[in-house]
Amino acid sequence: MEDNKKEAAGDYVVIKALEDGVNVMGLTRGGSTRFHHTEKLDAGEVYIAQFTETTSAIKVNGKARILTKHGQIESGSLD
Repeated sequence: MEDNKKEAAGDYVVIKALEDGVNVMGLTRGGSTRFHHTEKLDAGEVYIAQFTETTSAIKVNGKARILTKHGQIESGSLD
């Protein structure tokens, strides 16, 4: 089980706010998913987050550019 936790931890996500008021929320890992951290970004601010033994998901609310090792996507847009 310890090896699975090490594999899950480590990936980074870069989030750049494209408008004021972008919310970034970290969600916990485990049987009951909960919010454990929230950041509010203004336009132009950059937030670098890491998936860890505690953080299993990251939710972005608002218009932002999100960069991962898998590519780039913009939130807050229907395209």
